[in-house]
Amino acid sequence: MADKDPALAFIGFGEAGAAFASGIGIAAIAYDCANKAEACRSHGVAFATSNAAAVQNAGLILSVVTADQALAAARETARGIVRDALYCDCNSVAPDTKRAARDAIEAAGGRYVDVAVMAPVHPAGRGVPLLVSGAHAEAGAAALQAAGFAKVRVVPGEVGRASSIKMIRSVMVKGLEALTAECVLAADRAGVLGEVLDSLDASPPPPDWHSRADYNLERMMAHGLRRAAEMEEVVKTLDALGTGSAMTRGTVVRQRAIGALTIAAPATLNQKLAALARSEAAPKRRNFA
Repeated sequence: MADKDPALAFIGFGEAGAAFASGIGIAAIAYDCANKAEACRSHGVAFATSNAAAVQNAGLILSVVTADQALAAARETARGIVRDALYCDCNSVAPDTKRAARDAIEAAGGRYVDVAVMAPVHPAGRGVPLLVSGAHAEAGAAALQAAGFAKVRVVPGEVGRASSIKMIRSVMVKGLEALTAECVLAADRAGVLGEVLDSLDASPPPPDWHSRADYNLERMMAHGLRRAAEMEEVVKTLDALGTGSAMTRGTVVRQRAIGALTIAAPATLNQKLAALARSEAAPKRRNFA
């Protein structure tokens, strides 16, 4: 592969980079601030000793670093990126971070693409669903598909729209993980784990998320104050067990804030959201159109 310029450069070669590179079938090079030379060789990818060496001839760049390094990686890449190269920022970071990275890349003549990776990279690899947005989303999607990514969808709108979907979805996905931990740790400490899980299994199966969101908001608008008081007792229970109550304390705050508005719940989810947006419970929506 050393006898031809790489078509693709990876900035970062951890779990995601390795998963995306596996069996890729095109010339690729990678740079990682940790020495990943052996990992690169095992995937048939050339290893660069600097960011500049990795991107100097690459038309497609995938940034797959840790979230805390995403902006620094973009700024470093901007010093060596070639004009019109596509910089696909696949990192799980806030929309404002993506926009700051875009500014650095595009000031240097590159084309920035906001990419949201919407599922675990293993075992899917390049079959993982991707959302892309921004002014160069169509070009980025085409380049990603040409590199073997099978599930790429353009989300119309500016840089930050794809990452907003990813970040806000994580409120539920990672939040449920944290709630699960808080629940089962306490249940296990109290010696009632089986009973608690059996009681959850006995609950009716949840509806689709649109219906679930509508129902949950209706319950909070109607009974938030009472539920906040109940959850304060749950906090006492967890604190007495010593297993932690961070998520439950947040539930108290959110239930009380919405219940205290004393808003009669409108009929539909959109009407409920509009009513809450007019109150002090939520800031105005950002328009990504």
